[in-house]
Amino acid sequence: MGWEVLQKWGPEAARVEPLTGGVANEVWSVRVNGHAAVGRLGARSDADLAWETGLLQHLDRAGLTVPVPIPTTDGRLFADGLVVMTWVEGGPPEAEGDWRRVADVLRQLHRSTQGWPQRPGWRSSTDLLHAETGTKIDLGAMPPEAVVRCRAAWARLSGRRTCVVHGDPNNPGNVRVTADRVALIDWDESHVDVPDLDMVLPHNAAGLDPDALDIAAQASAAWEAAVCWDDEYSLERLAQVRAV
Repeated sequence: MGWEVLQKWGPEAARVEPLTGGVANEVWSVRVNGHAAVGRLGARSDADLAWETGLLQHLDRAGLTVPVPIPTTDGRLFADGLVVMTWVEGGPPEAEGDWRRVADVLRQLHRSTQGWPQRPGWRSSTDLLHAETGTKIDLGAMPPEAVVRCRAAWARLSGRRTCVVHGDPNNPGNVRVTADRVALIDWDESHVDVPDLDMVLPHNAAGLDPDALDIAAQASAAWEAAVCWDDEYSLERLAQVRAV
């Protein structure tokens, strides 16, 4: 089933125009109950969508500004791969002060999700010290030397607490800033991992000391190399992971 499933949000629900930024999904602005919203249609499993929509509800209750799932007319948070969420106003962060506010929101995310269960089918970076696969990652597809480098970077995170990470917060397109709040959108890459992966921000806005920044930056580059393997971007990120 395709976009016709949008009718489960009411007979007047309709697509408006496609939005940029979707890779694994089709993302459109939609109108539901007379209000602007965002619809995302993809092939994620029901278990995966239940994890994500439950997370967004939790974060909304915890006081973070996130896209909140809008239920269907019969009360479901998703249907046949479609999730409809509230529209989040704002523009991308620009100044260093904006990014410091992003870091504060990320810390709030990490505090409020300690002990959260892993997203179905995903692995954390430290899980991959022993596992070969997890959702988009297949270490068996990478050259052995690249795997050694990535695992050496992730090993430096061993023993640290885990929580939900956004997964791509340094992309300005995933942040919406207004005068009074910062919102995080596009939770496609969110999963349970070590929070350091979220804190490699422009201007070192999280205020990490040189050693902590090096650990986080190396682990983040290794993660993105593995997730995106093997396109041009993944090769660029792998080049930033030090040889062992």
